[in-house]
Amino acid sequence: MSTNGSGNGVDRKYKWVGTRPIRHDGVDKVTGKANFGADLSFPDMLWGKMLRSPHAHALIKRIDASKALAIDGVKVVATGADLPDLASAETEGGEGGGNMRDLAHNVMARDKALYHGHAVAAVAALTPELADQALAAIEVEYEVLKPVLSIEEALAPNAPILHRDLRTKGVKDSGPTNVAARIPFVKGDVAKGFSEAEHVVERTYRTQTVHQGYIEPHAVVARTNPDGQSVVWCCTQGAFVVRAYCAAVLGLELSQLKVIPSEIGGGFGGKTTVYTEPIAVLLSRKSGRPVKMVMSREEVFRATGPAGAAKVEVKLGAKRDGTLVAAQARLWYEAGGFPGSPFGAGSMTVFAPYDVPNISIEGFDVVVNKPKTAAYRAPGAPQSAFATEQALDELARELKLDPIELRLKNAAKEGTQAAYGAKFARIGFVETLEAAKKHPHYRAPLGPNQGRGIASGFWFNVGMQSSAEVHLAEDGTATVITGNPDIGGSRASMAICVAEELGIDVTKVRPVVGDTETAGYCDLTGGSRVTFATGLAAIEASRDIAQQLRERAAKIWGSDVAKVEFVDGRCQPAKGSGLDHAPLSVADIAKQMARTGGPINGRAQVNPRGAGPGFATHLCDVQVDPDTGRVDVLRYTAIQDAGRAVHPSYVEGQMQGGASQGIGWALNEEYVFDQNGVLENAGFLDYRMPVASDLPMIDTVVIEVPNPGHPYGVRGVGETPIVAPLAAVANAIHAATGKRMTELPISPPRLLAALQQ
Repeated sequence: MSTNGSGNGVDRKYKWVGTRPIRHDGVDKVTGKANFGADLSFPDMLWGKMLRSPHAHALIKRIDASKALAIDGVKVVATGADLPDLASAETEGGEGGGNMRDLAHNVMARDKALYHGHAVAAVAALTPELADQALAAIEVEYEVLKPVLSIEEALAPNAPILHRDLRTKGVKDSGPTNVAARIPFVKGDVAKGFSEAEHVVERTYRTQTVHQGYIEPHAVVARTNPDGQSVVWCCTQGAFVVRAYCAAVLGLELSQLKVIPSEIGGGFGGKTTVYTEPIAVLLSRKSGRPVKMVMSREEVFRATGPAGAAKVEVKLGAKRDGTLVAAQARLWYEAGGFPGSPFGAGSMTVFAPYDVPNISIEGFDVVVNKPKTAAYRAPGAPQSAFATEQALDELARELKLDPIELRLKNAAKEGTQAAYGAKFARIGFVETLEAAKKHPHYRAPLGPNQGRGIASGFWFNVGMQSSAEVHLAEDGTATVITGNPDIGGSRASMAICVAEELGIDVTKVRPVVGDTETAGYCDLTGGSRVTFATGLAAIEASRDIAQQLRERAAKIWGSDVAKVEFVDGRCQPAKGSGLDHAPLSVADIAKQMARTGGPINGRAQVNPRGAGPGFATHLCDVQVDPDTGRVDVLRYTAIQDAGRAVHPSYVEGQMQGGASQGIGWALNEEYVFDQNGVLENAGFLDYRMPVASDLPMIDTVVIEVPNPGHPYGVRGVGETPIVAPLAAVANAIHAATGKRMTELPISPPRLLAALQQ
């Protein structure tokens, strides 16, 4: 279901934008011909495996690999001593970038293991079984230290310090600490605002560590050529990021690496960094043979980047009529063993959907002895929205206001300035709320032990760098080449952009995901940026083609190019030009390219701003079993402003997928650690993700309030859908039970305990 926002400022009729063509890679995917990360092998290949720390916090006193190397068929062993010791340096690249020294030490521990599963050594052998034998033969002497397993433990006065050289960014003269950074945002005078408030809600909320849950484990094959260049095949959200990170970790020049992205079986932000990739290259360079490394599911849980736990304190002040006058938040995010949680994004998004005159926000990045966190779909925003949207629900109930009306009264609009500094252009938050209010779901009757919750979500979206090339074939068909792995249908959106600009059938456009040598530089597939930014590059490259077609038509007609216009896939005489020629199609001109100047290729490179914030409002109905605490989601509706839905099916799929993941996060998912920091549920049997039988059919409403920062009005859509579900589910449970659940997951034991109090 789609609706148009009024006054959108983008008035254009489209031929292909908004249609639902079959995805170009669909046949290969459904027939099993698509090559994923673990599908590549070479005849002389070695198998690489990692030895991982059994301790969450321990000094590494000694590593002896002599017995492993003595095993016949074991070719090489690598430890941190084989890697350069990098200086601490911030860099961009992943979602938020990071510190390259920390990245390198996360890939392979040096003097200290910082979480259970931290890699301490690697081997390459003729078979996986021999590699396992080699791992068992490596002797490591540890000095076990007390682990830090929560925000409270990390902040305690006598807490063990993970990094003796860590100082709090943003805090003057801080000593050794587990708080890596502090970030403040201030708008207005929050003390004055609360003095004017007639009603105040103040609560503390907690979420636990959760994993993205992608089905395909991390996999890589690295081969080193005789000329010294290493070629890397891997499942990743960004080939150029893998190249940059591997080069940094290994001390290589970028020209010494080529990265070829495979098809990707899910990522959701978790494949925006590197784990085994640099080690596979190292083992290949040491052995002179190709090396393949495939993580087990247990390794994925223990040693890749989940979304960290968070503690969020929220205080809202309002007038009796529901007008918000003050908002305050303090947010602590677990970063894992190294700094770099999404505390900044969480702080930016915590109050962003609302126009509040007085705001104070403090965010903190806290290191603990758990796996280093990575991006997970709108990183940081679901945790902060879980707090704000529940506090708003509580405020609405105490003021006896409809929860949608409360949000409408305070909704951010065009011209609203967020606490983090941005002033919004045209946005569609109000439209999502109005659509929710009018939706049949909001008026549907409820039965015993059932409740309905509403919550809204925000993600700012990003632009970043992208390149695209469009090549025209002699028959008028086209190829568009970009460097972004397709994780959500971006091949289709690239083809649609080219077809729209050139006026040719979308089936005549072949989208190609290039490697780091065949495609121009593209930042990773993440941040809800690809259809916005890389699509913009494809549009501009297509317009480059259109300009060349005008020039070729002018040459064919012997006229000035100013007298030729390109309209709907044809070059034709411009009005008032005095020319009298039949229009030439793209195919007509392409057939004559050899005699009119040679090949016709378009290219573009962009670094755009104006990505256009995304807003969503979700409705959730649940039924609670009072005897067991079990929660069933009965009905769910996700409403979101997509700006312009280039391919509506994929927009709807993103909305449904984000809602599904958010529901799992709310109800069941969490990392369970024992007192020593050992992860106890490192597998899908014990880490409870929702499956089809756990969910209803998720209804979607696509709102289209075009983004003025894009020629088609596109906004990113992939991350916003996961922001609202945590609070929507919690608010529905409160409506059903009267219990305000401030800690996730709201699992049956936790809810039953609350019901029995």
